[in-house]
Amino acid sequence: MIRGSGQRYLPGVRALYKVRRRDTTEAVVGAITGTVRRPQTLVLGRLDQTGTLRLVGRSTPLRPDAARDPAERLTPAGPGHSWEGVRFTTSWGSRTPLDVVLVEPQLVAEITVDTAQEHGEWRHPVCFARLRLDVAVTDVPPFGAGAEPASG
Repeated sequence: MIRGSGQRYLPGVRALYKVRRRDTTEAVVGAITGTVRRPQTLVLGRLDQTGTLRLVGRSTPLRPDAARDPAERLTPAGPGHSWEGVRFTTSWGSRTPLDVVLVEPQLVAEITVDTAQEHGEWRHPVCFARLRLDVAVTDVPPFGAGAEPASG
């Protein structure tokens, strides 16, 4: 919200404007909702200092044309996925469980995000833009880095 330092509060007057900034960055696809052949949303992560995939957010629902490219490349996860046994919820701060399908963390998604983060996770859903086949998982900014772009 923007208000000049010399500007006083005026009741009933719309003097503040909320400006939401969105940045473009990358994250690793670690799970999905829906099915591997028809993903509905992407559950995204980033590697921490130890190489463990950590949750950073979930996408808004994918349009059918946007879901096509990930659907052609997703592979169900084998044993040893970082998120085995993790309980996901339907939204930030919710306790309602979310059913997800774990996938091999080998795809990088370009996403747009706002700046609100808590404990390394974006508080609001992210928007999937496209797959970044030219960026390796190890080139994605590390967990907790914010919205800086990948180095790849």
